[in-house]
Amino acid sequence: MTIPHLFRCPISLDLFTDPVTLCTGQTYDRSSIEKWLAAGNLTCPVTMQTLHDPSIVPNHTLRHLINQWLQMGGGQHFDPNYLATIDSLSTLKHSLQSHEATLETKLQIVQKIHVVLRESPPASNCLIQLGFLPLLLKQLFGKAESKFSQVYVQFVEESLSCVQKLLLVGETESLNLLNEESKMESFIVLFEHGSCSIKKRLCHLVEVIISSSHETKELCSKLGKDDRLLREIISLVHHNSEASDAGVRAFSALCSTETNRKTLVQEGAINGLIAYISNALTRERSLAAIAMARIEQLLAIENSKDALINNPNGVYALVKMVFRVSDHEGSENAINSLMMICCDSLQAREEAICAGVLTQLLLLLQSQCSNRTKTKARMLLKLLRSKWAEELKHV
Repeated sequence: MTIPHLFRCPISLDLFTDPVTLCTGQTYDRSSIEKWLAAGNLTCPVTMQTLHDPSIVPNHTLRHLINQWLQMGGGQHFDPNYLATIDSLSTLKHSLQSHEATLETKLQIVQKIHVVLRESPPASNCLIQLGFLPLLLKQLFGKAESKFSQVYVQFVEESLSCVQKLLLVGETESLNLLNEESKMESFIVLFEHGSCSIKKRLCHLVEVIISSSHETKELCSKLGKDDRLLREIISLVHHNSEASDAGVRAFSALCSTETNRKTLVQEGAINGLIAYISNALTRERSLAAIAMARIEQLLAIENSKDALINNPNGVYALVKMVFRVSDHEGSENAINSLMMICCDSLQAREEAICAGVLTQLLLLLQSQCSNRTKTKARMLLKLLRSKWAEELKHV
């Protein structure tokens, strides 16, 4: 049978039996490279680079592919185009791993990977099998550059885009690399100083980490305790930018645990969400309903009600969310939130009435919203009427 080039040891030219990889990214059969090193050679046989690290690492991916090839009768039913793709991607991987590669070279390699992912979605499995996801994560968070040059920003943006596509295939446990203190520091630095595109993609990573908590339990806990990260996400939500929606999604994911919710309130989450809703009221499409649901959730946390009432736009934003012509998403959350703050606060009741809550509730009752939402609206009207009657008695 003809042995594919990828499956041959560069030293013996025979089929790999125990493929191992050097620090240069080149793979050899274990017995062949051990003889080479035992003879006193301190270079990589193919690249002739000096080995700064003489350790060898088993190449499980290549061994798996060889086993597949052998099970299929030595290539009788093995797609030669698939082998060619594996060979090409393997070369890209070795180049990306090379310590000699410049940032410009790495950018070109990642751009090629991006093209492969865009033009051939099935190639994602090849990239996963070849270990590209952990490699890209190491490249991204190994050490943040001190200067955010245009090339570096492009490299990070392209790499994050590739990571985002590869995560759709799986292997979310690769993200546990961020448990290392230095890697998490790089993650935060990118969040603090990266472009709008970088911040959006990092927010997506936060979502993936939280939603994969079974595989990333320890990392989920770390994210919720990192004050710098939480402040950055709240800042994204607060400021009207392209990344605000991504910030709301990441924020919503972080709200999945009570511990995180308490920390978020302490870091000013209520003000951030109110700012987002206020900005969203003038936009045709937004995640205002999600932001409203998170406010209702956070109002169960100590000091959150005071934060909302003391925000100049707090009650007003909630009232405007009660009825919107475009849709009724968020209406019920807005009503529930108003009931929570109006029950014990005269200031909240007065502000709500001044902001037109009565009109909003009457419009909602005449709309096509659900019966449950209408029931909630009647409950809020009843609460405002009874509280108003109590106050008149004391006048």
